[in-house]
Amino acid sequence: MDGILVSSIGTVERSWSAWAGMRGLDPELTIKATHGRRAVDIIAKLRPDLDPKVELKIVEDFEIADNEGLTVMPGVLDLLAALQAGCWTVVTSATDRVAQARLAAVGIPIPKRLVSAELVTRGKPHPEPFLTGAALLGFAPQDCVVFEDSSSGAKAGRAAGCTVVATTFSHPVETLAAAHYLVTDLSGIEVTRLQGKERLTLNFTPLAR
Repeated sequence: MDGILVSSIGTVERSWSAWAGMRGLDPELTIKATHGRRAVDIIAKLRPDLDPKVELKIVEDFEIADNEGLTVMPGVLDLLAALQAGCWTVVTSATDRVAQARLAAVGIPIPKRLVSAELVTRGKPHPEPFLTGAALLGFAPQDCVVFEDSSSGAKAGRAAGCTVVATTFSHPVETLAAAHYLVTDLSGIEVTRLQGKERLTLNFTPLAR
């Protein structure tokens, strides 16, 4: 979701900086730990002495209250319009509460079922989130394409056996080695339906590595 469907860097960084300030942590180091990982895992790593449920609620409240600068990423609406409902979903490290609020805030259609932080026991870079997403859609992982922007997400998609397309919007190219392909964003990705409504091909020009 974040960095692929929605540009939310400002919201995420402000929210985690506020939490870091409350808990005596370096905001810059805290922000570096956030990308592509579940909030509960970040909290457990940075402040294992605190109640993760209490801290998670605080971070959620910060993120939901701050919609400043939230925008839809380039190419997203065109790509989603070309896909059938039921053949795509969102696999995010955000909680369901944050994911629902953020997608609604920018007008992105919310799939009936999505994989949020609460739905898995092990977050990215573990493959469980994408294995869960593939199972939710009823597809084998090797028949799924994962769009990611973070190192942990690309590693998770690759470990799950999916084809990984990483965007270079928010992270350096050298951190995305786990991806099969690189693109700037989702602009210009064409969808072709093959025989049978659940078979698709995605056509795009990858960036040179």
